Amino acid sequence: MREITSKDNKIVKLCEQLAARKYRDRLGLYLIEGENLLEEAVREGAAVDTVLMRKGYSGRMQPGLEDKTFILDEKLFDRLAQTDTSQGILAIVKKPGVSQADFIEKGAVGNFVVLDRLQDPGNIGTIIRTADAAGYSLIVAMKGTADVFSPKVVRAAAGSLFRVPVVFIDDYDELVEFVKAAGGKLVATCFDTDRYYYDVDLTKNTALIIGNEGNGIAPELIERADVKIKIPMAGTIESLNAAVAAAILMYEGVRGRGTGQA
Repeated sequence: MREITSKDNKIVKLCEQLAARKYRDRLGLYLIEGENLLEEAVREGAAVDTVLMRKGYSGRMQPGLEDKTFILDEKLFDRLAQTDTSQGILAIVKKPGVSQADFIEKGAVGNFVVLDRLQDPGNIGTIIRTADAAGYSLIVAMKGTADVFSPKVVRAAAGSLFRVPVVFIDDYDELVEFVKAAGGKLVATCFDTDRYYYDVDLTKNTALIIGNEGNGIAPELIERADVKIKIPMAGTIESLNAAVAAAILMYEGVRGRGTGQA
């Protein structure tokens, strides 16, 4: 393993750039931090480009990454660390390349989540993690959604980004075409419906839309939805946290599969 001592080193500069979305998008790379995330990345076959280790690090090392690993002194590593209590190891990972065509050509559509302009990294990461646990096969990130490869989202997703592919779509017409080509139905939550989420079949071929935290699903997207549902709420509560609502709806699909819902 080689040692990096200069803040002007090209790898250090690259890590600093990857703190910004424009460089993550341009270079197709992002950062992960911590033993568990790196272990999951290796286990799931993610393309680990470079590993950076704080001098004196005594944690777990992943096999096969020795030639990609560099040691940094404490001050230099802490300059790049994304958390206040870093475990002393981080890595540069290549974004997986997934297109709409790749997903459709797989044949097995399954269920997927559409993120409509969500902004909170914790919500996005939690939704991705829940989708992974509930057996959803894809995340669609609409234009205007915060970066799913930002450090906070990556941490909140807790490794699920290595398993659940993400497709990026620019406009609602393109989304509708994609869902139709995938053989799915576009499902939106809204107030203008008499149907509750447990009144419909969410077990398969469901493209579940989760809307912006403050404004919900865009009206023009609700108009394009094949199915409109709502979650019952008592008292004066008007809405739930986006990640909570997503979990309720995703696990209704799981419950339906278990009970033979038709």
